[in-house]
Amino acid sequence: MAESKQERDERLKAEKEFRVRFLMKETGITEAQARDLVDMIGIDPNSLLREARLLKKK
Repeated sequence: MAESKQERDERLKAEKEFRVRFLMKETGITEAQARDLVDMIGIDPNSLLREARLLKKK
């Protein structure tokens, strides 16, 4: 059975929250920085980690 729009939206929201917490823990960036990266890049973990590490170096 296909998921409804509401179910998909909830799943994506949960995935974004997970990625934000993951980035904060793994790289030490702030929550605001992590949220900005997720909003700009999406939820691809490799891309997010690469950019978060670059951001942390600044």
